[in-house]
Amino acid sequence: MGRKKRPTIEFRFYEIPQGQSCLALLGEKWIRIYGEGENALHFHNLFEVGYCRYGNGEIVLDERNCQYVTNMFSLIPPNYPHTTTSKEENFWEYFFFDPEIVVQQIYPDNTPKQREAIQIINKRADLLYADEDQEMAELIKRIMEEMRDKRSYYKETTQNLIKALVFLMMRKHKPMDAEKPVITEMESSGDMMTIKPAIEYIEEKYADEIRALDLANACNMSETHFRRTFAEIINMAPMDYLNLVRVQKACDTMKKTDHSMEIVAVECGFGNVSTFNRNFKKYLGTSPYQWKKNKDNYANKLLDYNIHALKGW
Repeated sequence: MGRKKRPTIEFRFYEIPQGQSCLALLGEKWIRIYGEGENALHFHNLFEVGYCRYGNGEIVLDERNCQYVTNMFSLIPPNYPHTTTSKEENFWEYFFFDPEIVVQQIYPDNTPKQREAIQIINKRADLLYADEDQEMAELIKRIMEEMRDKRSYYKETTQNLIKALVFLMMRKHKPMDAEKPVITEMESSGDMMTIKPAIEYIEEKYADEIRALDLANACNMSETHFRRTFAEIINMAPMDYLNLVRVQKACDTMKKTDHSMEIVAVECGFGNVSTFNRNFKKYLGTSPYQWKKNKDNYANKLLDYNIHALKGW
C-alpha cells in the first residue's frame, strides 16, 4: 500500500488597508456557492469574523464538522484550519482584524496582559447563533455596517467596536479555562497542528536569522521530514512562507515609518537590500522603493497574489 496522501491546507494572506482597523469583505459578491471547486482547508494570518446573512451548509473547523444556518456567526483565530461549503447560494459577509494590534491598543505597555488576552481569544474557534449571543452578534453587524457605509469617524468607531468585540470574546472564553473546550487548537489532532509551532516561531522571530532546521526543531521533526510535511500541508516551502511573512512585515514598516530600505530590510529579517528587493519583487511585482512611492497602486496586490496562487477568494 502506498503512503496515505496528506491533505493540503492553504495559506491565505490578507492585508488590512492602511489606516483601517480591519479588512471587510461585504456585499453581493459574497453571495455564492461556498466550497465549489475546492477540497482543502485553509487558514489566515488574521482573525476572521463571519456572519451568515442567509443560507445553510457546513463549516469544517479543523477536524470538527459544524452545520450552520441563517443568522449564525463564526469567530476563527489566525492559523486555524477551516473551510465553508454549501450546496446552493449562501450569503456570508466577513471582516478580518489583527488581534495582536488590538490587544496592544487595549493594554499599552503591559506585555503580560497582552499575552493573556491573545491566549484567551485565540484559544478556540466558535460557530454561534445570533439569538443566543445577541450582544456579540449586534457588535459584529454594527462593525460591518460601519465599514459598508463609511460615515464620518467610521475608522475610529470601528476601532472601538472591535475592541469591544475582543472584550466580549475574552468574557466568553475566560470561564472555559477549567472546562474542555468544544474546539481547541492545542488538542486538535489535525495535520496542521504538527507544523503549528513553526508557524508561530516565524510570526514571533521573523526578524531573526531562521533556518529550516530551527523550524524543524520547533516541531520536533527531522529537517527532511519537516520540509516535506510543511510543503504538503501549506502548499508552500517553509522558507518561501517565511519570506512572504517578512514581505508583509516590510509593507507594514514602510507604511508606518520613513526608514531607509537598508533599515527596513534588516528589521524584517532580510540580510541585505539585494535579498529584500528580490523577495519583494517576487511577491509584489515591483521594488520596495516603487511600492513605497506608489503604495496605493499596490495595496491589494499581495492579497491578490496569494489568493490566485492558493485558490483563495
